[in-house]
Amino acid sequence: MDMSSSVESELAAIRPLDELERAHLDDALGWVASGAQLYRVQKPATPPKHLVSYFAVIDSEYVLLVDHRNAQLWLPTGGHVEPDESPRTTVVRELEEELGLVVEVDQIGPPVMVTVTETVGLTRGHTDVSLWYAVTVSREAELSYDPAEFHSVRWFHFSEVPLERSDPHMGRFLEKLRGVAADCGASAS
Repeated sequence: MDMSSSVESELAAIRPLDELERAHLDDALGWVASGAQLYRVQKPATPPKHLVSYFAVIDSEYVLLVDHRNAQLWLPTGGHVEPDESPRTTVVRELEEELGLVVEVDQIGPPVMVTVTETVGLTRGHTDVSLWYAVTVSREAELSYDPAEFHSVRWFHFSEVPLERSDPHMGRFLEKLRGVAADCGASAS
């Protein structure tokens, strides 16, 4: 399966929460079908619209967020999908790079949500097409993170996430997670 087909398959697994997500899904599907370059090939924004895998590390009704230095927001972990890399492979790679957690690709479930968002913060000005995955990890798991990339990492109860200083779609994502079965992703330790 070629990478465009792989991304289309990931998008096809998403059931939109609302009209906004339906619009984002339609935009993302049209973008992939257009034959446009999907992957960032030069930092920070070439091409100006590119694919990202977000992955919310969750434990019951808790989510692990990182205080991201560049974005200046509390965000789920994630990263840009590399050329010829599937979005789920990005999740596996970035979990290890950003948090020191090791999982296998086949442990990653389908994406929960898609967003098409203009970036903010120090690298603002481009569009991220973000596939949002959920990865189940115990809050007791040992984490290691790069302090050059994140000020800190912290578990938040869903009801205590600082939505005013997070991704603009975080509240909708948490609402969607509440509706997803308890086992919605990979288990790591």
